[in-house]
Amino acid sequence: MALTVANPQGMQVVWFKRDLRVHDHAALTAAAQAGKVLCIYVCEPQLWQQPDASGRQWHFLLESLSDLQRSLARRGSRLHVLVGDMTEVLEKLHQQLPIAALYAHEETGNDYTYRRDIAVGQWCRQHRVAWQEFRQFGVVRRLRHRDDWKAHWESHNAAATKSVPAANWAQLGCLPGEVALKDLPQVMQRLLPGLLDDNPVARQRGGRQSGIAILEDFLQRRSRQYRGGISSPLSATSACSRLSAHLAYGCLSLREIVQATQRHLASATDLNAHHQRGLRAFISRLYWHCHFIQKLESQPDIEWRNLHRGYDGLREADWNDAHFVALIHARTGWPLVDACVTMLRETGWLNFRMRAMLVSVASYALWLHWRPVGEWLARQFVDYEPGIHWSQMQMQAGTTGINTTRVYNPIKQARDQDPEGRFVRHWLPYMRQVPDAWLFEPWRMPDDLQRQHGLVPGRDLPLPLVDFENATRLAKARVQTLRRQPDVREAKAAIVDKHGSRQRTSQQRRARTRQAPETRLQLDLAL
Repeated sequence: MALTVANPQGMQVVWFKRDLRVHDHAALTAAAQAGKVLCIYVCEPQLWQQPDASGRQWHFLLESLSDLQRSLARRGSRLHVLVGDMTEVLEKLHQQLPIAALYAHEETGNDYTYRRDIAVGQWCRQHRVAWQEFRQFGVVRRLRHRDDWKAHWESHNAAATKSVPAANWAQLGCLPGEVALKDLPQVMQRLLPGLLDDNPVARQRGGRQSGIAILEDFLQRRSRQYRGGISSPLSATSACSRLSAHLAYGCLSLREIVQATQRHLASATDLNAHHQRGLRAFISRLYWHCHFIQKLESQPDIEWRNLHRGYDGLREADWNDAHFVALIHARTGWPLVDACVTMLRETGWLNFRMRAMLVSVASYALWLHWRPVGEWLARQFVDYEPGIHWSQMQMQAGTTGINTTRVYNPIKQARDQDPEGRFVRHWLPYMRQVPDAWLFEPWRMPDDLQRQHGLVPGRDLPLPLVDFENATRLAKARVQTLRRQPDVREAKAAIVDKHGSRQRTSQQRRARTRQAPETRLQLDLAL
């Protein structure tokens, strides 16, 4: 909808956030059609002080900004990088050159960005600056109910991708608060000492060019392994698309990934049935990617509050700091868990099944509340996407009230996903000395074997923190006891109505028959 602005001759400011590309960029296209375009990125120190932010994410962002800057430069434009609070930056900018309109994407971020965007909207209204936001994913703002959500998602991703617009680019010198991108690391190191130190050598590199190469490699080659290859940490590194970080920072648009996959399905002549099913499964996970983000968009407080309030107090009072410290330092005693934590620390990535296993072990075996665990994991993930992350944390922890209790046994998972111990031996050097017969439960090795291999459980390799079977049995009993309470059961229907995935249209919704909430959910897929 067109908005009346105070100064139609002012700048059309495009505010890049987690949409670091020029291709298929709705905000940039709209600004180019309206007048002279100024492109800015605001590096906000307060954002990087949040408990879910980390240096590994910042370095990925910096590489993506460098790529974006080069892309704009090829088109005769420039990315102005500013540092500070967003509303203060806007105030200084508006004083120097009138802003006619501000353009950005609809961000479903953490609590800081949610409140920041509210403050930006207030500033724009006070200064009569048009504030226009555009959909980034298949997520619907101010969604009334989920019944027509699938149609919204399909419509968004079926629309033609927007080519890079020809624009009247603003040619300006240095703006208030601007820093050269090459100097930004030094500025951030001075403002937030230690942030830049977290930069794993093996993490993925950012930028659109990197994302395009990964997408092309996945479609042409690696997607053959997708179906059946994404569960094991041995094969998932190559079988998964590896696009999650580039999608999270908007180096590629969701729509172009969906459409590129659909084109490959339709045009490639060498796809067997297994490969085709894998590509369709990948598209379905892109759907679930938005399904989970929609939960945070519709209910922002699930970042820190139980989705089902009937579960308040379930774990909060029982926090065990020793268990948490052992978990984050890869000393739980379960080899697959500790290997996953180590890989995550060294690479910033882990496949979905292993992420779910970590949260399950933390929530049930170690009985840790999901929020502190979630903050730690968010910092580890280069591809941290708040909507997916907090929705999944609560689903795996059992506090949504609408999902089946999901407990992953790390010993069974090791037997299923790493039967020869190649993964745990790669990431845990002490496991290289453990004989094959004791890979899954090395603490049970007979004394003579311990002496023979120079391994003493509790000294050379960690002992399990708890007896897994007993701990999880007690944990599930506590959850189930709470779940059976009448008031907890009654509150479930409203949660399903607001957040549950379903295929019905609004007309079918009005005529629906009553059924158990879980039968209407399909929550076993996520990107």
